[in-house]
Amino acid sequence: MSSVFPDLRPHFPALHQTVNGKPLVYLDNGATSHKPRAVIDALVRYYERDNSNVHRGLHALSMRSTDSFEAARARVAAFIHAQDQAEIVFVRGTTEAVNIVARGLGAQLKPGDVVLTTEMEHHSNLVPWQQVAKATGATLCYVPVLGADGEGGLDLAALDTLLTPQVKVFAFTHISNTLGTINPAAELCRRARAVGALTVIDAAQSIGHEPLDVQALGCDFLAFSGHKMCGPTGIGVLYGRRALLDAMAPDETGGGMVVSVDYQGARWKPSPERFEAGTPHVAGAVGLAAAMDYIDAVGRESIAAHDHELAAYARQRLAEIPGMRILGPTAGQPRAGIVSFALGDAHAHDVVTFADQDGIALRGGHHCNQPLMRKLGLPSTARASFYLYNTREEIDVLAASLLKIQKFFAG
Repeated sequence: MSSVFPDLRPHFPALHQTVNGKPLVYLDNGATSHKPRAVIDALVRYYERDNSNVHRGLHALSMRSTDSFEAARARVAAFIHAQDQAEIVFVRGTTEAVNIVARGLGAQLKPGDVVLTTEMEHHSNLVPWQQVAKATGATLCYVPVLGADGEGGLDLAALDTLLTPQVKVFAFTHISNTLGTINPAAELCRRARAVGALTVIDAAQSIGHEPLDVQALGCDFLAFSGHKMCGPTGIGVLYGRRALLDAMAPDETGGGMVVSVDYQGARWKPSPERFEAGTPHVAGAVGLAAAMDYIDAVGRESIAAHDHELAAYARQRLAEIPGMRILGPTAGQPRAGIVSFALGDAHAHDVVTFADQDGIALRGGHHCNQPLMRKLGLPSTARASFYLYNTREEIDVLAASLLKIQKFFAG
């Protein structure tokens, strides 16, 4: 482990297994994280004791389930420093959250308006805005990524010309899921606010890794998924300023989100209920709250320092391998716990398959960043992504495996 970080591996049952006869080295946390026993136990307790639908029943189980669900909402609000727990909408994940905002704000866009995003966006924060631009006649523009390997981050100087009064929405990622770049989110929000643009932050890669305060960031909307921060799959959060949420039409209609219904029409509840039609993922919300308790017990500042240390060490070790091309910030520059790379002429899928034989879980492909990959002239990369339970020793195992792979493909 790092010299100051506690050994958290005993808390994560899934890490204690072998793959292809080797101890598991799980370095695919950018895709999803493993779950600590505390989260697993919270899910079991809920299903064994409290399982019931919420907001509708007067019996004991329904009231306990409702209390747990709304306590989870309050926990999320505290975790991201929202002013009001009504600003917290439970969704399936980042993708659904961005789609809700895109469709909601899209109703207000018209030809001549501009939606600004960046060249490093995950498809989840890109494709929805493409669809909205096509439907409304708005123009979609991009903040460039600098450098042949994306090492220059966003071209912040370009914002002087890109952020005009015509920009109505600026949607950007907090941490790039391919480059590991940490964007200056508070500065971007401040500059957008100066021209009257609303801001939408994709926090999928930052929420469980860095301290995050929506009021300090000054964002209008923020989206994240639970499964990347030790929580269950199928649960995520859309944060939005209360006035903005209440001004948006519901994205989905049905039970639970109405004040009243007659044969001629219906009236909607305010946020957050108007965006939570049907039976919610109550167990997911309970598990997400438990994950937040676990993360805060460890300390987000400590997790961030651990991530950055591992990323710097991984970059150093991988740079020692012949033919290695590493994307994102250069040595000595801030980098989140993500290192994407191309190894000579070996395809990323081959690298990942060979590494799997050594028990190492990597991600290979375009990482839902196809436009960025094309800009960098790459069909795909392999990616190692780290979290609070990873160690320097695992990076050494990765480096040794990649050196073997390099020698194999070099002939």
